[in-house]
Amino acid sequence: MTARKRRKGRITGPTLVLSGLGLVLLVLIIVFFTGGGGEKVKHFIEANVPASPETPGGRPATKTVTLFFSAEDDDLLHKETREILAGPTEADEAERALAELVRGSEEGLLSPLPPQTRVRQVFIAKDGLATVDLSRDIAEGFSYGSTSELAAVYAVVDTLVYNFRSVKKVVLTIEGAERETLGGHIDLTRAFLPDYGLVAK
Repeated sequence: MTARKRRKGRITGPTLVLSGLGLVLLVLIIVFFTGGGGEKVKHFIEANVPASPETPGGRPATKTVTLFFSAEDDDLLHKETREILAGPTEADEAERALAELVRGSEEGLLSPLPPQTRVRQVFIAKDGLATVDLSRDIAEGFSYGSTSELAAVYAVVDTLVYNFRSVKKVVLTIEGAERETLGGHIDLTRAFLPDYGLVAK
């Protein structure tokens, strides 16, 4: 056999390199189409889509809020703490806090809001004004005296301002529209600042 024939049958270094690269490429293609690529896509999605806040144990995160209820033996508002689901926005948390206020006390206090009242929406503006839209049930079929109407308004206002830093003042609307009063005593056409002087010490 001549030297030329021996060189013709020999596998050179560059050929080995190209063969190795081709094999690696083939393995990567197989891994991608048999599930490995799917896992990468899954991990990418999980990393870029915001998840609901959870505790380290995997349970939904909660927030402790202070609600303001009435009492039978005085005209003041009384504090009661409650756990609500946290996030994803302060407006969502505010709606849940007010829904708990309507639901009533767990310690024998009285909700100043009629039990059929629904919290339709809470919107918090950048200037700190929270607009609370309530169902007409808060005003219809319920008789307010001046004290009970004051308690209803400030239970909502104090609950929001006390618990949510972005809220500075509150305006109340009924079914998406401005209303003069709930029962003829408190002017609802203005925004309310909190009044903790109405809260029992």
